[in-house]
Amino acid sequence: MANDMDIPASTVPDVSEQTGKPADTPLASRILPREFYDQFMSESSKHRIEDPIRALLPLEDRPGVISLLAGKPNTDTFPITSLQFTLRDPVTGAESPISLSEQELAKGLQYSGSAGIPELLDWLVGLQEYSHERKRGEGWGLCFGTGSSDLIYKAVNALVDPEDVALIEAPVYAGVFPIFHNIGCEMVEVGTDAHGTDTAGLRKILENWPAGKPKPKVLYTVPYGCNPTGMTSTLERRLQVLELAREHNFLILEDDPYYYLYFGSAPRPPSYFTLERDQPEVGRVVRFDSLSKVLSSGMRIGFISAPQVIVDAVVLHTMTSNLQPPTLTQVLALRLLREWGYAGLRAHVDRVAQFYHAKRDVFEGLMRKYLDGLAEWDTPEAGMFFWFKLKLGDDAQTEGDSEAVIRTKALEKGVLALPGTVFHPGGRRTAYVRASFSLLPEAQVEEALRRLRDVILEARSEAAALGASG
Repeated sequence: MANDMDIPASTVPDVSEQTGKPADTPLASRILPREFYDQFMSESSKHRIEDPIRALLPLEDRPGVISLLAGKPNTDTFPITSLQFTLRDPVTGAESPISLSEQELAKGLQYSGSAGIPELLDWLVGLQEYSHERKRGEGWGLCFGTGSSDLIYKAVNALVDPEDVALIEAPVYAGVFPIFHNIGCEMVEVGTDAHGTDTAGLRKILENWPAGKPKPKVLYTVPYGCNPTGMTSTLERRLQVLELAREHNFLILEDDPYYYLYFGSAPRPPSYFTLERDQPEVGRVVRFDSLSKVLSSGMRIGFISAPQVIVDAVVLHTMTSNLQPPTLTQVLALRLLREWGYAGLRAHVDRVAQFYHAKRDVFEGLMRKYLDGLAEWDTPEAGMFFWFKLKLGDDAQTEGDSEAVIRTKALEKGVLALPGTVFHPGGRRTAYVRASFSLLPEAQVEEALRRLRDVILEARSEAAALGASG
């Protein structure tokens, strides 16, 4: 078993000369104080009270304490008496049986703390040091959640009120819009391109903000392999966003489920979480991580790294909603991660990234075969999606609309994809389409794109006939 407490040398590239790190300024003096976040916390989070029982659960772990506290069921009554699984070695591919110990199983079947089990939290803190060069005591905390979506929901509710404004990078993951919509806040779309967030456009939005209207509290961004565009934000764009966050006083919600699925030819850009350590202010990044894409989507493995006051608000929300993330998921994940260690996890995710790299190449090759001249796209460098623009007419100046073509005509021919309109906060008209390349074998990809070619050609013919008659 790898010693999970021995953290290997970080894989983060040295970009200190490019980050504008304040000369001779100690990190401790640049960490934003807890009271700084009073202006960002929502009214609901300020009025949420803790569960008096759950707040005391950590005290049960104190040596010598005899707990009469919680109404926990006796584990002797649980019908599951053993649990085994087979684990693939991330380097050799060899499989070996793993059995949970009696103590591990008992822990996994029982209630646990709302932030996550301490041993897993400690391992994940070490992972952030290994992957992002962020150490303990640098102004941040961490908690576990039932997938990163659970944590995004709770963090947004902790920070945003109905009258607030949120900047939403778009096009972006459609599942995040209902979170902001349900709060009732205003969503302002910030454009993106192949290099990431359109920082020139963002600056224009902020510098021309209406006088007397409170500026946005947060910017939501997916910087690696963005769903749906597949774009990965460049280092230059990330630094510009950090600068704008300081100038205009907003927090960066860094949703990064595809961080470990980067397969671009250039060195991996550092995360916002990494980069902010060398900024004049430290504590504007709220980072959401997920291992769902590389370990198991059904286990719902997510964690948040953020200023402690925001983590505390998320944990308080958990206390009063779903009580805790599932303990058994955490015990299984911890056992797996301890078996591998940090270097083993890195070897595994590198293999997974190369798997999707190959899937991307197959998909793009067939796109060139069937959609050349009928669609345009940028090659994704991370994630599992292609974002492509349908050429539905000969007029390059007129933006087409993929909605009817994809929802109706493509589906009639047996192809299911998503029209681009669902990835914009306002659902605006767009000719773009999102297609996933993660699952299908090559033969099915080819047939899907052949059918899609027929759909586009038919739509073009209809548009030409309509133009001629008009």
